[in-house]
Amino acid sequence: MTKAIFLIQSPDSKGILASVTGFFSQRSFNILHCQQHTDSFEKRFFMRIELDVADMQTTRKELEDDFGKMADELGLEWSCHWSDYKTRIAILVSKEGHCLYDILARQLEGELNAEIPLIISNHPDLERAANQFRIPFYFFPITEGKEEQENRIRALLKRFDIDLVILARYMQILTSDFIEEWRGKIINIHHAFLPAFQGANPYKRAYERGVKMIGATAHYASEDLDQGPIIEQDVIRVNHELTPKGLKEVGKDCEKRVLASAVKAHLEHRVIIYKNRTIVFAVER
Repeated sequence: MTKAIFLIQSPDSKGILASVTGFFSQRSFNILHCQQHTDSFEKRFFMRIELDVADMQTTRKELEDDFGKMADELGLEWSCHWSDYKTRIAILVSKEGHCLYDILARQLEGELNAEIPLIISNHPDLERAANQFRIPFYFFPITEGKEEQENRIRALLKRFDIDLVILARYMQILTSDFIEEWRGKIINIHHAFLPAFQGANPYKRAYERGVKMIGATAHYASEDLDQGPIIEQDVIRVNHELTPKGLKEVGKDCEKRVLASAVKAHLEHRVIIYKNRTIVFAVER
């Protein structure tokens, strides 16, 4: 079934839900799912609406143009996504391969509605993983200079028509210019339960603090390190017997789960960003 998904947000006011659903019902669309959330503190309205467009009697552009006119009148911020479009992903990695392998396997098995046309790294170590999945691998060392290295990455992202960048344990800090260009389209996995243990070596610092739980956080990248809008988090209970290396091994499964869940939510258009927060709508069953 081909579907259109509209993500909507606006200042909260009466009649938004009725206006949006009325717009689609007047045009004989079958509304498959409609989810909404009102943030009483921010006084803001969020909505995700999913339509069956298999028998649509208009073009996609005409539908978006017509909706845009109504949205302007109501002061809505919105985006429209089509379920038959496969998001094109670039994965950036360094030396750790567990998150990379997990994403590649999920995509191969059809769990992620996406294409992965390339993998980029600042180290050559994971070329073998790319070869196993028959995906082109590009090695851009930082030694050539940060600006030059990022420019080469930019050129590839443009060449391959990339929609989303996944930092699958890419152990480099992106420049503010790069992040601004790709704002809301870069998902990073951090191996700690943010806001605790931001930055490098979180497992070592967790060990030093004697924590009883370790976690992982997937978030959209921002200029401030590990402080972007959080999409997904999870934790695992641990004890005093684990060394920093042991915590790292235990944490790998958590990192994989959290990153995959965040990527899936993004690909299914269930995430709305507002300020430095996200509204993540649940999976409809």
